[in-house]
Amino acid sequence: MKKEKVSSNHVKASANKYQDYSVNDFDKFDCLKLSKRFYLTLIFILRGYLVWLMSVTNMRDRVATIEWLYPEKNLFFLSLASGVLGLFVALILSLRKPDAPTWVKACWSHCRAILVIALLFDLLINLIAFYVWQLQSISWLITQGVIVVTLITVCFTSKRIQLNLAEFPETLPEK
Repeated sequence: MKKEKVSSNHVKASANKYQDYSVNDFDKFDCLKLSKRFYLTLIFILRGYLVWLMSVTNMRDRVATIEWLYPEKNLFFLSLASGVLGLFVALILSLRKPDAPTWVKACWSHCRAILVIALLFDLLINLIAFYVWQLQSISWLITQGVIVVTLITVCFTSKRIQLNLAEFPETLPEK
């Protein structure tokens, strides 16, 4: 009797965590669609690669975009180095399917920690660029620090990101 009551309370608690979401918030595997905040964090980490892609698609002057956003060439390369962890998260995200290898499933639940480490690593690289090589302005460094702290706070306080990381797509039975 007591066991039935505990399990029914567990089912109610499980259902309550999804009560704020509509049918449109779920994907074809009945998983909650990824938080826009998750993508925003990933885009910030991958900004060096996004700039690189923008410059590659610019047919007139492929280097102008990079030089405009990264006046010092070394800053661009440092941004690429700090984005490697973001590339790893993007790989895990692209492999997140029901038939994914076990290492993807194991890594998925740790994506928040990987994103936070990537954010801190990116900030560390920019601190080194500022203090050792004088490649940054203090205003950009402060701005980046605020952005990093905000994104880390979002990673740990977002209920949707917590639910996303707790789920992994499974094959649904055919109806």
